[in-house]
Amino acid sequence: MPLLLPLLLSGCSSQRPIPLPDLNGMLRQNVGSRRDPALAQRWLASLALRGGRERVELIDLGSRQAVPLPGLNRADALPISVSASADGERLAVVQQREERTELVLYRRSVGTVQRLPLNPPGVPRAVSLNGDGRRLAVQVSRGGRWEVDLIQLP
Repeated sequence: MPLLLPLLLSGCSSQRPIPLPDLNGMLRQNVGSRRDPALAQRWLASLALRGGRERVELIDLGSRQAVPLPGLNRADALPISVSASADGERLAVVQQREERTELVLYRRSVGTVQRLPLNPPGVPRAVSLNGDGRRLAVQVSRGGRWEVDLIQLP
């Protein structure tokens, strides 16, 4: 019994998660829905429904503002999954475009989108970019099986 008492007391004193109502309220403004969140240091990448269309959004949590992503949210592309590097410079996105699903890398400082080929070929579903933006893990469907590929980026 003496060993059980400290365990019970420590369980009562542990801190609980605290919602961030002001930030959560800001995230709900002007958005029909938001999904697939990816938290990276001071950045939150997610897919937001605005004006009947889903798009990638990157929020600077310090300023609480969405940052522009010129060239990324194309009218002919439907984003499926997103992940951001710790500095918010790189975004890895799985998107459906012209009847195919593709993996792309967006570089915010230059506004470029680079298609990343999968070898062997497959259909990407979800992506996770590491903190420095140099490696990513992608969930890929090949021949009816789910696999995970690790990709080293330049």
